[in-house]
Amino acid sequence: MTSRAGIRLFVQAPLNAGVSLIMEDQHVHYLRNVLRQSEGDRVELFNGRDGQWRARIAVLDRRGGSFVIESQTIAQAPEEGPWLLIAPVKRARLEMIVEKATELGVQRICPVTTLRTNSERLNRERLVSIATEAAEQCARLTVPDIAVATSLKSMLMDWPDQKELGDRRLYLLDETGGGTPMAAAFSAHPANQNAALLVGPEGGFDQSELDAMRNLPFVSALDLGKRILRAETAALAALACYQAIAGDGAKNGG
Repeated sequence: MTSRAGIRLFVQAPLNAGVSLIMEDQHVHYLRNVLRQSEGDRVELFNGRDGQWRARIAVLDRRGGSFVIESQTIAQAPEEGPWLLIAPVKRARLEMIVEKATELGVQRICPVTTLRTNSERLNRERLVSIATEAAEQCARLTVPDIAVATSLKSMLMDWPDQKELGDRRLYLLDETGGGTPMAAAFSAHPANQNAALLVGPEGGFDQSELDAMRNLPFVSALDLGKRILRAETAALAALACYQAIAGDGAKNGG
């Protein structure tokens, strides 16, 4: 894929000047057969840890390929976006959510099963691949973590004890209209606090789930407005609103 930064590829290996790096098989196919690149062409590499580096294609043929790392073009910086907790929906819609949520800067995507969840079995490897391709395209320096699916009940029970959460407010997208309007809630979000957005299944949350969540001190319910939104619409609208008002969009001047 290409972007304003040129061809960008995510790699697992450490990145340092002068290092020769063997290409992964998918990169050989992509560069040689899709993009028609050749030896001597330049690409940008990132691994989520060492920033972005310019690399020269040293070898590229049907037997494999390699890069020579030349120089760092962007230093690594924190990408502390919101988390997205979502009840799995149909495969194509879930894949679209993962792609667009990556572009919108989420740090982690957590599939959660609810009482009304009704979807196909998750292919986590496929979702990781989609998130990786989206990160390459949108000039991120990290790929969001795709968590192993867990039940909503377990997630909520463990929430206060998860050290990696830090101080993270959980925003419940309440389709029943019982919460605070999104713009007002995100405008009041503390600048030093992390956030997570929770989106329910296609049939909505069970009333018992809504009642239980509204009583939790780390949960704030959000009103989605007068229209009935699909899960994927609600997720992306809420993420865009959060990023514009309280997230990295606001910090970068919108």
